[in-house]
Amino acid sequence: MRVVVAEDWVLLREGMTRLLEDSGLEVVAAAGDADDLLRKVGAHRPDVCVVDVRMPPTHTDEGLRAARTIRERFPGTGVLVVSQYVDEGYALDLFRDRTDGVGYLLKDRVAEVDRFVEAVRRVAEGGSVLDPEVVSAMLGRRRRDNPLEALSTREREVLELMAEGRSNQAIGGALVVSQHTVEKHVTSIFAKLGLPSAPDDHRRVLAVLAYLKA
Repeated sequence: MRVVVAEDWVLLREGMTRLLEDSGLEVVAAAGDADDLLRKVGAHRPDVCVVDVRMPPTHTDEGLRAARTIRERFPGTGVLVVSQYVDEGYALDLFRDRTDGVGYLLKDRVAEVDRFVEAVRRVAEGGSVLDPEVVSAMLGRRRRDNPLEALSTREREVLELMAEGRSNQAIGGALVVSQHTVEKHVTSIFAKLGLPSAPDDHRRVLAVLAYLKA
């Protein structure tokens, strides 16, 4: 599994590179700004990129814009964006068009080595990852006409895990219920939210994010 790491802070860039290599992944290149990232992705065609949201020269959203460009130019390359902040807008922007091979994690997760490496692998293999804190922020928003009010407490828990990109089996393990029970909750959630039921995890994440944006 070949990785390109893009992070302007040298110590963190080297730290992520070491963690990934120690876990058996091959870091083929590292970049300190968005332009260098795009050049190295074009040259190496990695399986996945780990990209900081805020990069030189303005340290606003250069990394996010580069991530969108990578997804357009190199659809076979997964993109895992890491951010210091919980920003729902970044997540929605990243997941807007496609949810395969994409992820959004807080930088704090890098210190949780197994979790970080698992996220990189999942995105490289075409899966999706959404940081639980971002999901919680989205689900925690309250609106006068909030359709989430129709969901039971358990259905909300299932929905939150769905938005993290979990499969029915993984949700069952997290909630200590059978996969059949999870399937019933998923069916009920889609019915209550007026969303089409589909077995594909990526479409489920897209449906959840589209609903939250609306």
